[in-house]
Amino acid sequence: MFSYRHAFHAGNHADVLKHSVLIAVTQYMTEKPVALNVIDTHAGAGLYRLDSEHALLSGEIKEGFQLLQQAAKTHAPPPMIAQYLETVALFNPAKSAAIYPGSPFIVQRMLGDRDKLKLFELHPTDARLLEGHVKQLEAGRQVAVIREDGFESLKKLLPPPSKRALVLMDPSYEIKTDYAKVSASIQDALRRFATGTYMVWYPLIARPEAHDLPKRLRTLANQAGRPWLHLSLTTKSAKFTPLPHQLLDGAKQERPGLPGSGVFLINPPYTLKALAEESLPYLKEHLGQDSHAQFHIEHGGS
Repeated sequence: MFSYRHAFHAGNHADVLKHSVLIAVTQYMTEKPVALNVIDTHAGAGLYRLDSEHALLSGEIKEGFQLLQQAAKTHAPPPMIAQYLETVALFNPAKSAAIYPGSPFIVQRMLGDRDKLKLFELHPTDARLLEGHVKQLEAGRQVAVIREDGFESLKKLLPPPSKRALVLMDPSYEIKTDYAKVSASIQDALRRFATGTYMVWYPLIARPEAHDLPKRLRTLANQAGRPWLHLSLTTKSAKFTPLPHQLLDGAKQERPGLPGSGVFLINPPYTLKALAEESLPYLKEHLGQDSHAQFHIEHGGS
């Protein structure tokens, strides 16, 4: 079973892609004076310690944020990536990062006084941690943590009073039905609020449901007559090639880890495609681990 509990993966290459795009989208949408409603359907714990047992066990941040951070010292990053690195640095006043912010805290830092943030999380441990982290913000009614199914509860929030919303949907995909739930939820959301901005993250793995998801989202966007943007980044082969010392009898065979991920946006900011065209080649060059590293940018709609 594919498992993506985020404490193990904070700051990996999938986070780099997802959060750099999320920051660019949120910045664009908060520039207007009308209140913005941000809804995170699967919020996670919100903040992650990079010296925790989970983070140290996986070590995935070394293939993501930390690798990018080192590359930026000698190769100037494009604007979208530079802003991502600057945002993570805000949570770490010391030069070495000890905390990695999840989507809720990245977004909250960018919101204006009139904007609202709704955070859904069902996992009991992550929900408890998220509530504790949010209390430290002392943000009052601006941020709400809700222990409900984000897929179902999204319905009652659309359309928002201000008619402006950004919906982030990035479930764990621990079970195959999550893929169908994503597409069904987006289909319903477009019926209720066609002009909202929807951002879906998904893993690039050898599973038919993962392969089909962006196709389904593209169809939904086209049927609704809405513009869309699809970005994906692969950093390595999905197959694990053991090193010589791992071929010995009794050597533990490690899993290859997540090879790549994608984000699909409906009603994206018109500026995002150009930012992505600058940023994804940079990410491929500096996060790519083998000859399978690649990126794709697709767009369509009005």
